[in-house]
Amino acid sequence: MSVRRLAEENVQPASFAFNEQNAIWAEATIRKYPEGRQQSAVIPLLMRAQEQDGWVTRACIESVARMLDMPYIRVLEVATFYTQFQLKPVGTRAHIQVCGTTPCMLRGSEELMDVCKRKIHKDPFHLNEGGTLSWEEVECQGACVNAPMVIIFKDAYEDLTPERLEQIIDEFEAGRGAEVKTGPQIDRWFSAPAGGPTTLLGDEASMGGTASGNAEGEGASVPPSNAARAKTAADETNPTLKTPATAPAAAEANAKAAAGTAEGEKPAPESGKS
Repeated sequence: MSVRRLAEENVQPASFAFNEQNAIWAEATIRKYPEGRQQSAVIPLLMRAQEQDGWVTRACIESVARMLDMPYIRVLEVATFYTQFQLKPVGTRAHIQVCGTTPCMLRGSEELMDVCKRKIHKDPFHLNEGGTLSWEEVECQGACVNAPMVIIFKDAYEDLTPERLEQIIDEFEAGRGAEVKTGPQIDRWFSAPAGGPTTLLGDEASMGGTASGNAEGEGASVPPSNAARAKTAADETNPTLKTPATAPAAAEANAKAAAGTAEGEKPAPESGKS
């Protein structure tokens, strides 16, 4: 685990303020929490600030602390604890997070990092010469079946080769990042097998039947099954008893219902219910 510190003073802006739209959002977010519990909004506010400016600045932390009436050190603790918060400037067009966890490593993530070192900077958390690109190695991003992968801002790019990542970086550098296809970069539908389905091909019965057959089945009356119903006379499994019976009145009602059930009588309906 590494120590995380704020960026050097020479890159820190003098002030921070949410833009008009984000300021309205921040006020609405704070109001979601009960009086005296507004500090719970610290993570959402820091994340929105990062989305606005690209990274979390010292001025941002101070501003959020004032908004939530929190000590500065408490907001700083949150910002430095979670690695999702960028504490240094990142690329204005792309910040590439390369997954280096075992599945991606086995599938070639080290080669992807070599691409980033060659095209952006030899070290992570450093900007390229134009200040438009940066990169870092991160832990699992949750798409192991499509390894190796990267995340750029909020979008995932999966099933990557070094050549394809080079193309993606070039597109973002040219300002055409919005045109790059997200998700799997090969012939795959989300996490389905590469190249398409390999089983249940053309077998409608295995796929749940035809549309007309499904419609007919939905209208059929199927009685409930008792297969999993416990075969016991214990009060805990008696459907006529109120549970839990913590109050004396409820206990008395349960006793009457149990007695009626034992004698073969239909339990009387509860007061106020049909």
